[in-house]
Amino acid sequence: MTTAESASESSQAGKFDLGALLAERGAERYELHNRYLNPQLPRMLHTIGFDKVYERAEGAHFWDDEGNDHLDMLAGFGVMGLGRHHPVVRKALHDVLDLSLADLTRFDCQPLPGLLAERLLAHSPHLDRVFFGNSGTEAVEGALKFARYVTGRPRVLYCEHAFHGLTTGALSVNGESGFRDGFAPLLPDTAVPLGDLDALERELRKGDVAALIVEPIQGKGVHEAPPGYLRAAQELLHRHKALLIADEVQTGLGRTGDFYAYQHEEGVEPDLVCVAKALSGGYVPVGATLGKDWIFKKVFSSMDRVLVHSASFGSNAQAMAAGLAVLSVMEDEQIVAHVRAVGDLLRTRLAALTDRYELLADVRGRGLMIGIEFGRPRSLKLRSRWAMLQAARRGLFAQMVVVPLLQRHRILTQVSGDHLEVIKLIPPLIIDEGDVDRFVDAFTAVMDDAHEGGLIWEFGRTLVKQAVANR
Repeated sequence: MTTAESASESSQAGKFDLGALLAERGAERYELHNRYLNPQLPRMLHTIGFDKVYERAEGAHFWDDEGNDHLDMLAGFGVMGLGRHHPVVRKALHDVLDLSLADLTRFDCQPLPGLLAERLLAHSPHLDRVFFGNSGTEAVEGALKFARYVTGRPRVLYCEHAFHGLTTGALSVNGESGFRDGFAPLLPDTAVPLGDLDALERELRKGDVAALIVEPIQGKGVHEAPPGYLRAAQELLHRHKALLIADEVQTGLGRTGDFYAYQHEEGVEPDLVCVAKALSGGYVPVGATLGKDWIFKKVFSSMDRVLVHSASFGSNAQAMAAGLAVLSVMEDEQIVAHVRAVGDLLRTRLAALTDRYELLADVRGRGLMIGIEFGRPRSLKLRSRWAMLQAARRGLFAQMVVVPLLQRHRILTQVSGDHLEVIKLIPPLIIDEGDVDRFVDAFTAVMDDAHEGGLIWEFGRTLVKQAVANR
């Protein structure tokens, strides 16, 4: 770069100062969101006391404007697999920007997409090719399109209570009516119960099914496919010339103690696999649809069909660099093995509390995807309070636990879905035993309070009033 070019670049950069902008306007964050974005988000955050001001973050922790440390057990709904600002991912993004690559020319083949596909497929030995998009829902959309095209059939089966995204195609295979209501007509897809092979076979006999899409562990409620189900479903599907699509957007890249959650069951080899979230390193949105060679060759069957499925920002250099860095860290730091060990520790310690607390019904999951379910207590005093909440709105007790975890113990969690008495833990995959101790101690304190009739029930009454007012 010449001196003149350097001076010109410096002059242009001086016209925009992000730090100064945030210093000047950052305090308006909730007002700006209320005015220009979704107005219900700040309203909800104010109501439950989640309207914090977070200033910085690192790893599995972030700090508010008063300097208080918070433990993250949500990981941005799974996006922050390696925690926030992992130094290897951060350096990769600095490097790719400094290289000034000729990115997204549309008519060349840059090396980074091929290198990331190669590395991702090394963890997916029965799959052959990758399409890179920008999100989990886009990865699902691609899988749905590919399955319909190569089978020549219109219908995709999905499981009740599934979540696969919110764009129209993905919404058509969403098992939660609350997301679907008001957006009809959707695609002609059909729900079957998770684990019900007879229901699956009944639909397959109709001859119009292209595929079954399934989360090996459902994010909503943290329900795992029964042992043997995925392999048996795969055999049924292939017998009827249909495909198995594994949605690993949340469960993939080590979350459950295997690189993919479907790998927990021997012999399962999905025809298409969707990943996203953690592949981003928490920085650059990225989604990937992995599939078998014959599927890709049938979709992209000639030069006339070279762009039959594409994404404007797919395979961009920043996303590819972030993905390569993520996979490098996972291998170098043995993240999958770490998740298995720490996840077993956390789940075991929480499960041991089920005999101690009658409001605690179940602890389930694998790796660092754990569901904590609450249920109707035995004692009359607690039962009457539980009934009060259930009459107002199912799911309020779980929210009552989430709020003091943040307000009193500075631990961020969230319920697993609307109208569910389940908290889902999906922390960064790098949490350690100290973080486990901190969470279990805080959770124990909140449950002690709930069983002793403490302040948690005062907040419960506030939630009841809010629930009634919103009807």
